Amino acid sequence: MKYLDLAMNAAASLGAEYADIRIQRTTDQVILLRNLSLKSANTSVIDGYGIRVFKNGAWGFAHNNVYSEEAVLATVQKAFEIAELSATVNKDNKLRLAPERSYIASYKTPVQIDSFDIPLSQKVEMMMEVNRTMLAYEGIRQATFYLIQHKDEKLFASTLGTRLEITSQFIDPMITATAVADGDSQSRTFDEGGKAVGWEWIESLDLIQVAKQIAQEALIKVKADSLGAEQRRTLILDPNHLGLTMHESVGHPTELDRVLGWEADYAGISFATPEKLKNYRYGSEIVNFVGDNTLSEGLASLGFDDDGVPGQKWHIIKDGILNEYGSTRDTAMEIGLGYSRGCNRATYYFDQPINRIPNLYLLPGTKPLTPGELISDTEDGVYIQGRGSFSIDQHRVNFQFGGDFFWEIKNGKLHRPLKKILYKSCNPEFWNSCDAICDERFWRPFGVVNCGKGQPSQSARMTHGSAPARFRNIRVGGSQ
Repeated sequence: MKYLDLAMNAAASLGAEYADIRIQRTTDQVILLRNLSLKSANTSVIDGYGIRVFKNGAWGFAHNNVYSEEAVLATVQKAFEIAELSATVNKDNKLRLAPERSYIASYKTPVQIDSFDIPLSQKVEMMMEVNRTMLAYEGIRQATFYLIQHKDEKLFASTLGTRLEITSQFIDPMITATAVADGDSQSRTFDEGGKAVGWEWIESLDLIQVAKQIAQEALIKVKADSLGAEQRRTLILDPNHLGLTMHESVGHPTELDRVLGWEADYAGISFATPEKLKNYRYGSEIVNFVGDNTLSEGLASLGFDDDGVPGQKWHIIKDGILNEYGSTRDTAMEIGLGYSRGCNRATYYFDQPINRIPNLYLLPGTKPLTPGELISDTEDGVYIQGRGSFSIDQHRVNFQFGGDFFWEIKNGKLHRPLKKILYKSCNPEFWNSCDAICDERFWRPFGVVNCGKGQPSQSARMTHGSAPARFRNIRVGGSQ
């Protein structure tokens, strides 16, 4: 579009050291069914542009949704003035930008069937059938189907000469059955956290069978026993559950802006400070975490970030040692890293990009190991599937997690179902207690589409993944 060159030429003529413009159109469709009632079916479009200017070691950002030459030039001028004013406040600690080359490229999420092309009536009919299947089970009192579809269409230009055209999208179905019995209610949920794919994923899922399974498991769960007093026990955690655990205890602590103390108001800072790089034992020797914004179907696989930096793959934890962070052009230079890992992302056009978690996953074990063999090698423990409640402190050290479905393990076998289980641990106790990870055959991804951060708050998306893993001597007990 003509506005790309107009904005960048104007910023350069004002004396900007760097500037970029992001024209972004975001389309969201959210459908909610509760039982057999359609509660909402909303489609929204948010369209506009955000302009950043870097001057005298400070950022200025302004946005607009009026498309005219006068509006674009006025927005550039406003961003420039904000940068100049910000520089007077931050004059003793000027930012620097890691070097980056220019790119002329395009990226599009590999989608076979665009979910926005599927008629709303067809989606609702399918969702109704899923809910009807769950409600057919005696004791299931509530069935919920929540479907999110999201698309971003972006044009990006910078004074480096970069020109990008990016279309990214994802879909996320969440299905929950709630059972009531004996004065208690318990829910079981199918939630893979979303994937950067199209409607073909929905068609590949046997959602009727999924509905039967979660309804049956909700009925099992509501009649299950609790575990009793907290004790040190062995945990086996499935990939879906571990996705949330690694998000909170590895992903957020290794965002470089949080490490630097730039992010503190929203969920705290980080214990994983720069002097620990290359020497701090974050986990056992088999623990390897990779940041990978090139991951197939990954929610943070966008081709380029909002600095115009391409997606990359790198070790964040290597052989248990803190190896690197997720960084941006301005955070990287604060620790002497001469390049960005491409983790700067904004939610909407009116949001300034901030340092976000990349696609982050635990590498599978290198030796053949099945989940059945992992369980048979465990004398006394708890197997947790799915995600539940969680809490973590302001330094990302001490935490507790629940789950969605639980089994007690006795003498190498699944002994009985459980409910209302919590485990408590801390960094680095938890990841150092990991003594076994199943092999690559059992590695599965898990998405997060609602990662909140920033003031004002933004919501971001990324994909995690793992194979089932075992953790020894963790505090595990029943909750009320």
